[in-house]
Amino acid sequence: MTEKSNEQLEQRFLRTFDRLEQAPSFAKVQYQGDVYQVVLRLMNTDEGIAFLARHAGRFQQAGLFVEGPWADPSKLQPALVAGSLQAGGVSAAVEVLNELRMLALAKGKEEGEGVLSPDDAKKYLNEVMASNLHFLFPKETESERIDGSGKLSCAEKLFHYLLQEISVTQFSHALVRELDLLLAQRPILIKRILTMIEKSKSLITQEMEKKDRQALTFYIEAVDGPSPMSKRYPKLADYRKELKRASWKVMKKEAETFARVMRATGLVSRHHALFVRHCNRYEWDLLPLALQLSDKGRANLDEHFDLIHRLIKVAIHPSTHQAVYGLACLLDRGVLSSAPVIPGLNRLIELDIHAEVKAALMKPYEKEGLTPNDVLLGGVITVLGQPLGVGQGLNPTCQSARGISLWAQHAPGYLLDLIARAARDNDIDMTFEGLTIHSQRLPGGLAPSLHEDLDAVSLVLVPHLDRIYNDMMKRVALRGDDGHKWVNPAFYGDWVGRGFANVIDQLGAVSDYAGFVRLFYATHHPDYNDDHHLIYPNPVGIFITNVHGKLLGFHAVSIQRIAHDEKERTRIYFYNPNNDSNQDWGQGIVPSVRNNGEQEGEASLPFYQFVSRLYAFHYNPYEKGDAYAVEDEVVQQVEDLSRASWGENYVWQ
Repeated sequence: MTEKSNEQLEQRFLRTFDRLEQAPSFAKVQYQGDVYQVVLRLMNTDEGIAFLARHAGRFQQAGLFVEGPWADPSKLQPALVAGSLQAGGVSAAVEVLNELRMLALAKGKEEGEGVLSPDDAKKYLNEVMASNLHFLFPKETESERIDGSGKLSCAEKLFHYLLQEISVTQFSHALVRELDLLLAQRPILIKRILTMIEKSKSLITQEMEKKDRQALTFYIEAVDGPSPMSKRYPKLADYRKELKRASWKVMKKEAETFARVMRATGLVSRHHALFVRHCNRYEWDLLPLALQLSDKGRANLDEHFDLIHRLIKVAIHPSTHQAVYGLACLLDRGVLSSAPVIPGLNRLIELDIHAEVKAALMKPYEKEGLTPNDVLLGGVITVLGQPLGVGQGLNPTCQSARGISLWAQHAPGYLLDLIARAARDNDIDMTFEGLTIHSQRLPGGLAPSLHEDLDAVSLVLVPHLDRIYNDMMKRVALRGDDGHKWVNPAFYGDWVGRGFANVIDQLGAVSDYAGFVRLFYATHHPDYNDDHHLIYPNPVGIFITNVHGKLLGFHAVSIQRIAHDEKERTRIYFYNPNNDSNQDWGQGIVPSVRNNGEQEGEASLPFYQFVSRLYAFHYNPYEKGDAYAVEDEVVQQVEDLSRASWGENYVWQ
């Protein structure tokens, strides 16, 4: 918006607001709408939010909220703010005005007495900020992808303004909790996490609770440099010089500190990457300490000395610092023991990368002095080390992310071959029912305009995987059954079960839901499936619901394993490509990412809760127990949850 048009809007607001202010009390409602319409345009600019805030002290007395849901500020609930902002339109406009009114009240700038005390207004705003961190640090969730559509931009501007104006001590605990939960999932995509940590630097004050202050400081140091020397020498050039002069004792302390913080958070500082490069040249004996390797990891390091030396030289740089954690996990997983992996990695070092792929890979690293092969190899190391950290970003490509994760776990040689072909030829092919499908010849896909905030492997592979998966689904669209039945085994691999069940029938209704639930229990629950354990991850489809249990859409996840937690409850542990698994699905169903036996990158739910959101799954028809053995009350418990959530959108036969 130009400066002139912004001025015109401001003048228009003042005119309409003056008319409202001067109107008699019984006629205020007639003038509110004119003000709201101007606010709808003003609130989408940073200048507009600040302009409105300067006049917020007059909102209450002028009658801006009279006879509406926001009339009495003492009765407002912070939990409802997000819903109003997400609704858009007049509701969002009034909510923006309300938060600015509350800010004026908190600062003692609101005209009139007895409206709401400054302390109560501060408490309200702190609760609003704490429960709406996603507006300050936008999430890459299914809800954002499905409902976002740019509607939240005004909310983000509002909350960034509020952040500058109010104390942050009251919502610091919520920020720490959010970081804890995100880091527990060990995502490869950490841009949002780094943004949160960077912003938290300005939030730390002595007024903050000691525990929260220490936690935020720990995360900040994990990124900026946690070791004694990295704190003394924040500039990489200075740190590099000091490494050459440091004693063995000092170097050992550096290695141990870097590794401890990396393993605790999954975060790697640029100094740590530089330290690993130094050890690779001069202090090889310190590498196991710097990576905090397990016995298995040390054995892999010793066995593949030459390869690891080469990988570090090519792929580990301050700009690709997160690859250090990927390398540590790769060694601990023993990935190099898989025969095709070593030649696959060596091929990538010298690979002639296609011009278009080079451009995509180098966009985030234009001034870093790296080659496309450096970037790609760093990304490959990270994916092979953290297969459950692969994320789809802001793209509707959960199937593709799931494929990369599955192959990184169980077919790393195949994944490396796909990566090489996509990077070199800008094309891959797959066979579906005897026909070869080339990605290069296919249009569109689910993400024709790929959001490029992805890891290097996904950046290279997802456009091809997305087009092929979409093409396979088109080929089976008219078969009268869910296309995933045929596509998933062809796309992911022969280990995907040929048995398939879907809760929705050909007419779009829920048919024989009890039979669907019993079959899943008989093929997956250890109490009913005759001890047929899950060998490979199972790609399944789930209904995504919001905090109210309302249906948002469909999503692809992988069941990793099924086991008892410490309290002997049967839980389903699953991989979620959206990298933010700790979401509230309504009805008290909130996936856990820690403290219930989860491994890094896993989320989990009690068995019956997960089943209540399941809509399709694969199974081995030769490995199942007796479905009739599943008790009626077990089925009913699941069905009650389903009917009252996503089930409201369907006819039940």
